[in-house]
Amino acid sequence: MAGSESIRHARLKTLALAWARGNGYAYAGAEVRVPRSGYRADVAALGRGPAGRAALFECKQARADLLKDAHAEAATRARLEELTARRRTLEELFAVHRPDLRRGEALWPEYDTWDFSGLEHAAYRGVLGELETVQRRVLRGTKFAKMFRYRCADFLYLVAEENIYAEAEIPAGWGLLVRTTDGAGAETLRLARPPVWTEAGPEQRAALLESIALAGTKATLRAHGIAPAAWAEPAALHPDESPDSSGHA
Repeated sequence: MAGSESIRHARLKTLALAWARGNGYAYAGAEVRVPRSGYRADVAALGRGPAGRAALFECKQARADLLKDAHAEAATRARLEELTARRRTLEELFAVHRPDLRRGEALWPEYDTWDFSGLEHAAYRGVLGELETVQRRVLRGTKFAKMFRYRCADFLYLVAEENIYAEAEIPAGWGLLVRTTDGAGAETLRLARPPVWTEAGPEQRAALLESIALAGTKATLRAHGIAPAAWAEPAALHPDESPDSSGHA
């Protein structure tokens, strides 16, 4: 754990890794650079095979981690609440009138996700677009907005403690996983809001898988006491070169 990282933040990352593995993501890593964004995700995960979906997780332990220091105006927050309510109403209508959008991947309907990526609905897209714009004035939303806009993964999740955000403060398009404790004292994550499926595409998924592998390699090197100075990328072979009979270049 990094020296500046709190125990609670590290615990949220651990829970996100466990949740990803428990929900069908075969590959996962912590502190993964996200292709196309210039950012690093707390946790990244990817399913197995060509149909495997990619997910990114951002862990926030306190309200101050997400909200700006203190200058959101009342009118901006009121508009944020209006847009959030409008998005929720539209999604509830889609759930009734467009059951074909249900992905059907969960055992229980209440945990299922919806694929709105191909939905040609101008009002819904307009609400999401304005939500993103307004949230930039209220939140530290640059990272969240870019990762959603650039389709950095198929699913984006905010991982947080219970009751530290209002619904309107959750970044547009992101899902919410909340840390909970069961009767036996075991910690887990509860899906409080499903994310919008953004369709990252095969090239982005492949690049993210490489980033997960690189993060895992660095963690292994660190665990074995190999200094960061030795972490340089291996040089590619010249076209005229080939490994010798021992298998070494």
